[in-house]
Amino acid sequence: MGLNKIVGWGLLTIGVIIIGWTLLFSYNIFTSKSNLPAFFETPPSSLTAQKTNLTSSGIEGQISQMIGEQLKGIIPMDSIFDFLNLTVWSILAFLLIFGGFHISNLGVKLLK
Repeated sequence: MGLNKIVGWGLLTIGVIIIGWTLLFSYNIFTSKSNLPAFFETPPSSLTAQKTNLTSSGIEGQISQMIGEQLKGIIPMDSIFDFLNLTVWSILAFLLIFGGFHISNLGVKLLK
């Protein structure tokens, strides 16, 4: 067995492992068996409270504060960051699967 065959099998194995790990981790995330990686974190509530106190001068500040409170009722702040984290993980998972496919494909070409 030549060096090309050994390297080919190695690349094929590495590519399949990358694809399998990514799919397993994604499955665990979507079934809530593991936590979503936190690429974006929710800002502390004290920071947002200080920000609203600084801008709450006059009627404009009160209106913006009321609109902010209403938006929090419609779209919770945590769900925005969860959506962003899920989007980033989906893009990263696609890149890992794409890379694993090409590594495996290179291994198959070396085996031929």
